[in-house]
Amino acid sequence: MSGGRVPDRKASTVPDSACVEFENVSYGKDGTPIIDRISFQFRERRVGIVGLNGSGKTTLARLVCGLIKPTGGRVVINGSNVTEDRRSALELVGMVFQNPDHQIIFPTVQEEIAFGLTQKGLRQSEANGRALEILDEFGRADWAERAIQTLSQGQRHLVCIMAVMAMRPSLLVLDEPFSGPDMPTVRQLHRQLDRLEVSQLLITHDLQYLEAFERVIWIDRGHIRKDGPAGSVLDEFSAEIDRLSDLDAFTDLTNQDTLSPHSTGD
Repeated sequence: MSGGRVPDRKASTVPDSACVEFENVSYGKDGTPIIDRISFQFRERRVGIVGLNGSGKTTLARLVCGLIKPTGGRVVINGSNVTEDRRSALELVGMVFQNPDHQIIFPTVQEEIAFGLTQKGLRQSEANGRALEILDEFGRADWAERAIQTLSQGQRHLVCIMAVMAMRPSLLVLDEPFSGPDMPTVRQLHRQLDRLEVSQLLITHDLQYLEAFERVIWIDRGHIRKDGPAGSVLDEFSAEIDRLSDLDAFTDLTNQDTLSPHSTGD
């Protein structure tokens, strides 16, 4: 991924920090619980989510974004019940997925960034103008007419981040967002994220990127196993990974992974 200057942090694009509340939230499918009566609240700028495969991490992310409705309880962001108000969810939360090709739908960078803005009600000319502004803030003004197919995977990830940030969300949710690019590109992408003045909820298996976070929540089989400062949670989670690695992994971890036929990839 090519270099660029630091985003300018213009006042017009800096959203308010998010207050996220889970109030006794449950989610299940076909009678199988995936998230079970979780309650927590956070205002920290950067919160990490960790857990084994099948623990409920991705389900939690989709609940935060209002992509799925809980079977019990409610999710409230900045006072708005995103469980019931899909419009508020779109206004308040932006999500970056693991594979950028599952998120990008337009042939050029400017078109991709402008699309979400038109869905919010901006005229096409206004959306195009704001897309150019966000490209300039990220030091990528020369990408406006670039064809998506000419970009590397890391560059496509950055397009997704810019498209979401153009919507000015209060909360940015990232679900294992950078599993494909090489390590130098991943580090550049994380540096871009570190510079953004927006609340972030990051789901990742790369624990090193959570060490500087204010808070980490460990999800285990649909419950909160530990919630607190990054250092203490990551130490305990790493110890649990070490313990499991000393067992018959093909027995123990497979049981963890198959908590639910609907929870693959959580």
